[in-house]
Amino acid sequence: MNLAEASPAPTASCAATDPLCGWVLDVTGSSWAAVGSYYFLVKPLRIIAILLLAVVARYLLHKLISRLVRTGSEGSVPTILKPLRNRKPSAASVDPAVVVPERRRQRAEAIGSVLRSLVTAFVFSIALLMVLEELSFNLAPLLASAGILGLAVGFGAQSLVKDLLGGLFMLLEDQYGVGDNVDLGEATGVVESVGLRITTVRDARGVLWYIRNGEIIRVGNKSQGWAMLMIDMPIGFADAEAAVDVLRTAAAAVYADPELTDNFVEPPEVLGVESVTVDGTVIRTVAKTTSDGQYVVGRELRRRLTEALASAGVTAQLAAARVFPRPATPEGESSGVS
Repeated sequence: MNLAEASPAPTASCAATDPLCGWVLDVTGSSWAAVGSYYFLVKPLRIIAILLLAVVARYLLHKLISRLVRTGSEGSVPTILKPLRNRKPSAASVDPAVVVPERRRQRAEAIGSVLRSLVTAFVFSIALLMVLEELSFNLAPLLASAGILGLAVGFGAQSLVKDLLGGLFMLLEDQYGVGDNVDLGEATGVVESVGLRITTVRDARGVLWYIRNGEIIRVGNKSQGWAMLMIDMPIGFADAEAAVDVLRTAAAAVYADPELTDNFVEPPEVLGVESVTVDGTVIRTVAKTTSDGQYVVGRELRRRLTEALASAGVTAQLAAARVFPRPATPEGESSGVS
């Protein structure tokens, strides 16, 4: 057996794997022309076709994502952009996307930016591997090395990955947004900015807190949907039924106020006696309001209820119940009351 029979010629291998190479060999009868057409024409054309397909795929996917973002910003939110709690209808909640359209737009654009970046990285990574395969690189060691490198980076930057994943799921689930009043544990205040890694919160004293998303265990959002006001009014040992009637009249007047009625979700309700202490009876009033109007309604409702109790004489009875006689003086004479 000679050497030509032991190893197939490059021309024969080229003609067997590529039709263009075989066609050039049939037309010219030159093995060098056939091999040259394979390495200098077929290979470059394949690489260019791969890159063009990657660019086109990236463009189409970006257009699709941009359309989803635009649809979500305009109000018709697709399922993937809906908060998890709003994928099932609930009559007891108000969609914050309807109340705050600017927040909905910012959230949709943030999710769109993340999706576009992921699509770009995925498409061009696949294209790079296909180009390397066309250049006859052995991809097995390369993929193994990339896996080991990714594992090492994952262990070294696990806090960063945790923060990024926490920020991504926070955006997808719409846990909070810019302008929300939130309780994140040690930091409580108004959200000023939301990122994939860091959330900044300004508290009541003006301190700006930088919180890593991966460190946020629980979130209490006071600005989403509706709010429930609970106002406890002490009445001493006055007649509870009379005090309840007075408070109901005052609460109804607040609800009928044209400047405040839009802030109510449901009319306020006086529940009755909430507790009995050494100072007397405490009556609770509740009101379901919008998240933005809870503070205005709360201040006005407390003022009106206090004035109503004072006008009905209940406050005077409460003050009288707290008057105690002073101990006698050394001369045995009483010094009055306080």
